[in-house]
Amino acid sequence: MNQEDNKKDKGLNYRTILVNAGSMHWVHWLVVLLSVVVTIVAWSFTKEQLNQKIEAKFLRESEQVIELVKERMALYENALWSGVALMDVNTAGVSHQQWYAFSHRLNIDQTYPGINGMGVIYNIQPPDLEAYLEQQRFMRPNFYIHPQHNNKEYWPITYIEPEASNLQAIGLDMAFEMNRYTAITKARDTGSAQLTGPITLVQDDKKTPGFLFYTPFYKNGISPSTMQQRIAKSAGVTYAPFIMYKLMQGTLAKQKRQVYLAIKDGESLLFADDERDKDSQPLFMKQESIEMYGRTWRFDIQSDLSFRYASANNQPAMILIGGLIIDTMLLGLFIFLSRANRKALVYADQVTAKLKIKADHLEKSNNDLEQFSYIASHDLKSPLNAIKQLSAWIEEDCAEILPDESKEHLNLVQKRTDRMMKLLSDLLSYSRLNHTSYEYKTINLAALVKDCFELLGNPEGFSYTATDVDLNIPVVPFEIVLRNLLSNSIKHHDQHTGDITVSYERQVDVHCIQVKDDGPGIPKHLQQRAMEMFQTLKPRDKVEGSGMGLSMVKRIIDYQEGTIEIESEGERGTTFIIHWPVTAEAGNKY
Repeated sequence: MNQEDNKKDKGLNYRTILVNAGSMHWVHWLVVLLSVVVTIVAWSFTKEQLNQKIEAKFLRESEQVIELVKERMALYENALWSGVALMDVNTAGVSHQQWYAFSHRLNIDQTYPGINGMGVIYNIQPPDLEAYLEQQRFMRPNFYIHPQHNNKEYWPITYIEPEASNLQAIGLDMAFEMNRYTAITKARDTGSAQLTGPITLVQDDKKTPGFLFYTPFYKNGISPSTMQQRIAKSAGVTYAPFIMYKLMQGTLAKQKRQVYLAIKDGESLLFADDERDKDSQPLFMKQESIEMYGRTWRFDIQSDLSFRYASANNQPAMILIGGLIIDTMLLGLFIFLSRANRKALVYADQVTAKLKIKADHLEKSNNDLEQFSYIASHDLKSPLNAIKQLSAWIEEDCAEILPDESKEHLNLVQKRTDRMMKLLSDLLSYSRLNHTSYEYKTINLAALVKDCFELLGNPEGFSYTATDVDLNIPVVPFEIVLRNLLSNSIKHHDQHTGDITVSYERQVDVHCIQVKDDGPGIPKHLQQRAMEMFQTLKPRDKVEGSGMGLSMVKRIIDYQEGTIEIESEGERGTTFIIHWPVTAEAGNKY
């Protein structure tokens, strides 16, 4: 494959990378899909929970409606049985005045709202009819039994209170109509409270559905134990007439419920709420049949419009809409990031190309600069050597005639020439630091300190101690660092004797080496300056040095991705603390 083919393949691969970078990854689609699924599940769950809560509310209110009707009927039953108790204690019969006093004491209108009245119906056999009529007409001359019928017994309404609103019912014989008669005989035969089927009360001008409620009483105030005895001993019943809509008005306050109610006895409608609040499409419906004193009432209950309005809740819709908006934003974000990634790759490729050009130029400049540094150093050293040699010749040839001051000047020239030579050597070393390849070796710290002292000429009056430990470290740069720090401690010591300590501590991921001397301290405000190039904290003539040592140390350690710190109070003693990475990619750069 030739070079052109390689370029074409690289171009094709690059275009493929750009296309893939500009499109969404399958992970992005998976995240969006999962987000949509979570949104739908949250919406469905919230909606189901809300529906269950609303349905529970409907069922609770439905049961409450049924229980209220049952409780109200039980209340009326108790009132009627209290009338039976009155009849039982007055075996000779209860007069009209006595029944009036009893009913008035019950305060029917206030205590039993919805009831149309309370009365007494006697069971009259044909032989006893004349005596019965004579007794009733003694106080009420116009009393008569109506209407006529063919039954063998009579069940006329004898007393009823309040009388004014029930005048048409006085004397009405329950035997004339099947619903009335069937229920009253069933109450007699069973000895229990019974309801009639749907009827129209004679006192109801609107002719709306109603019913009668019977409770039987017997002769001598004793309830027989068998049906034959109950038939033989029957004395009558206490009863209450009900107009159904009035009963419901007194039992159920419309403003306190949110369900539409209809009550049926068989196929006959007893009661139905006002159609104005009926919901044509109710949220919930319930049908329940209740045994009600010998009759079966069917309660048809459904949620009404007020229930719909009160149950309206947009929380599931908000969750769905909010979730879909977030999903859409997430999808948009992924698309935006994919396109941005593509643009970033294009831009990065452009920048990389420019950086490569700059890197090539920089490498060439560095090579040229290194070559220039070497040539300049070599070329500058020659005249410096000549100057040093000439000054030595002059001092030697004119030793007898030169005054002491001139000899001092010549000596100063030689020292400064030496310092200039050292500066050129250090500059060359400094410029080549990052262009030398070093390898890792295992060295002994104490042995390396000893070698450095020997290279420094084992300065008289100075001693050292070092930790005996083996280190796996790039030897050459580390030796340069250590030698410069030792040389710095010796050169800048203000006395002829001194002690230097090199200690070691292994920390988590670094070698911690400390070089401590007992010379003059470095004030805190000068510690940063001490690490800069060509900086000495004493005059040049008092200290031999180029001012490159510590800056060279700092550069090596920085390039190694380590750190160096100066610890000194400025009065006495200085400690250089080196943190050298144990394993660092930077180490491979040497």
